Amino acid sequence: MFPSDPAVAELLTRGRIEVEGRLVDASNATLFCAISGAGEVAHCVYKPVSGERALWDFPDGTLAGREVGAYLVSEATGLHLVPPTVLRAGPFGPGMVQLWVDTKEGDDLVDVIGPDDVPKGWRRVLRAHDRFGEPAVLAHSDHPSIRLMAALDVVINNADRKGGHVLHGTDGNVYGVDHGICLHTEHKLRTVLWGWVGEPLPEDVLEMLGTLRAAMPALAESLAEHLTRAEIRALGARLDELERTAEFPTPGADYRAIPWPAF
Repeated sequence: MFPSDPAVAELLTRGRIEVEGRLVDASNATLFCAISGAGEVAHCVYKPVSGERALWDFPDGTLAGREVGAYLVSEATGLHLVPPTVLRAGPFGPGMVQLWVDTKEGDDLVDVIGPDDVPKGWRRVLRAHDRFGEPAVLAHSDHPSIRLMAALDVVINNADRKGGHVLHGTDGNVYGVDHGICLHTEHKLRTVLWGWVGEPLPEDVLEMLGTLRAAMPALAESLAEHLTRAEIRALGARLDELERTAEFPTPGADYRAIPWPAF
């Protein structure tokens, strides 16, 4: 089942969830599940609120709602950059349920590679050395959907855009996942997608922001279930600022701008 399938929303909301395994690299409880109902079967990710790790800067029990909030913002742009995501009851209590995205094997969109191995057209983000002391480069694809995702991350204030959170689906579309620490009132943008620093926003990004602007009144009502009024106002303020500057922001020197680990 692809994210664009019209039956996805109903399946995620009402389907029967059966836990099949756990994604052990995740910092919070992240369960790989089968979900079925009304003759449909798919896989999903289920993150119960009870399995969230307490953070000093994000209120306890809010990460699942922020995942849904990021999905709602993405949907308001009309670009579907986040897989269908709902907040519902599950085997271990309420939590975030998101459609699993099958990816193209060997078709990474973000990578750490040798300086001479960076694919043509890719954007270089950071020069470093690997664990053997050899030169390495953090780089990402120049895919238009990644550029849109980078702008969306600015608006939702994504504090954890790792390379492994950018997926190239088997349906050909690009998706961002793992948005539990976003939509904070304070500036917290940490991302591997810094490849367009200081460049003017292209027409497709400006169009995305305009669509989001028009959707803000209705979106604010939908977000009220998951965010505080201050967080919704901050979302609008970031949208205002990005439209005003009309360029990709530059990371500040007073904070860590790339998540660790980067994948």
